[in-house]
Parts: sequence; structure tokens; C-alpha cells
Amino acid sequence: MKENEILTNATTWIKEAGERIVQSFQTTLSIETKTNANDLVTNIDKDTEKFFIAKIKEKYPKHRVLGEEGNGDRLEELKGIVWIIDPIDGTMNFIHQHRNFAISIGIYEDGVGKIGLIYDVVQDELYYALKGKGAFFNGVPLPKLTSVNISEAIIGLNATWVTPNRRIDPSILGALVRDVRGTRSYGSAAIEIAQVAAGRLDAYMTLRLSPWDFAAGLILIEEVGGVASTLKGEPIQLLEQNTIFISRPGLHEQILKNYLYGKI
Repeated sequence: MKENEILTNATTWIKEAGERIVQSFQTTLSIETKTNANDLVTNIDKDTEKFFIAKIKEKYPKHRVLGEEGNGDRLEELKGIVWIIDPIDGTMNFIHQHRNFAISIGIYEDGVGKIGLIYDVVQDELYYALKGKGAFFNGVPLPKLTSVNISEAIIGLNATWVTPNRRIDPSILGALVRDVRGTRSYGSAAIEIAQVAAGRLDAYMTLRLSPWDFAAGLILIEEVGGVASTLKGEPIQLLEQNTIFISRPGLHEQILKNYLYGKI
């Protein structure tokens, strides 16, 4: 893989896609629901994904694309070079706020994450990582993450998981919420994972994410020495929905041991 060349092209395309999205703010959106009334997709999501696929297929015809909106390839394995793309992560924020959403691109070779990009479009903030070469925020290297105590931690967590729901006993994560310094919810998994990589959040957890939500973020987290697993502490499966627990080192082990083992 020509990593530097691919990163350069991906950066150009992600910035161009961002400009197109911002220009769309003045247009009327076509909004559809997917699995439920809160699972939304717009014509801009679909058009942005098609934009990336056209660019990738023109420049790299042998590369495959897994996209959230289903315009790419059907994948059962990750052989070769695969781009995993979320054209707008945080669609509800995009619709309601015109901010707090991101474009997420993870590029994998034979199942190994090589390049990750998360672009907060409205803030013009680009997080990117090259395997073995570090992670960066707007071109500035991100430092390695260090541990913090649970009582000093701020975690990204949606309130859904500490109220009655179908996926988890809310008392499990409710106990953690009582013990940490604070919680935040941005409404975009990609942004929240990037915030952990940048040291602005200490951990992020959720009960359900798809590959395009976390593919780029996993590469960022690895490059800054963070830890990523399911809520059971198991490896994340790249082509499946997973529970996700991403954290600073040390804190990850503390939370698993004290709150999650044997309860999830």
C-alpha cells in the first residue's frame, strides 16, 4: 500500500466532501428513516458516499468500499485494501444542528487498519492516523495517552444506557456514571472516539456500533496507545455490529474489572 499517497488523496477528498456538505445547508433535505424513527438518512449522506466511491474507484479500481448507505461493495471478508466509510456520522446532529457530525474513513489492508481519518466538518478539525507513524490533529502530533483514575475520568456515554432499555441493565453503567467525574454525549461516535484519541474524553462506550462508525477511530486509538474492545473486553469484529469500549490505558482495565466483568 502506498500509504502516504493514499492519505494525501483521502485528505483532499474528505475536505472536498466537507465543503459540499456545508454548501448543502442552504438546500432542502430529503430525510428518510431506516431501522426506526431516530435512525435517519438524508440525500446528502447518500450523495457524499457516492462521491467517495467515484473518487476511489477512479483512482484505485482494485480497492473495495464498505459504506453505511450501501452504495459500495458487499463484503464478507477484508482481503486486499478496503475503505470503510461513514459519509455523515451524526446524521441527527447534521439535520437538527448543522454541526457535531463527521466524515469517517478507515482504510484497511488484509484486515489491518492502516489509515484512519475523522473530519469534524463544521469545526474544520481533521484527525488522522497512519499505522506505526502516529496520530495527528490538524497536522499536529497527538501525544500518547496516559492513565487516569475512575474518579477523575470524563466518559462519553449516551443517557439511553443508564435508563430502561432492551440491551443492558441500566444499573450497571449507572454505577460507573456515579463514580466518574462527568459524562458527555456528542451524538457522533466518530467524534467521541476522536475526542478520546485527543485526550479530551477519557473513555467512550456504547451498546451498538456498526463498522463504519468505529473503523477509522480504532486506528487513531491504537496510534495513541489507547485500548479498544467490546464491553466484555473481547476483540472488536470489523464486519459486525459490536458493543464498543474505548479508553485510556489503565482506565480501561479498571472499568472492566470494577463494573463490567461478569455483568454484561
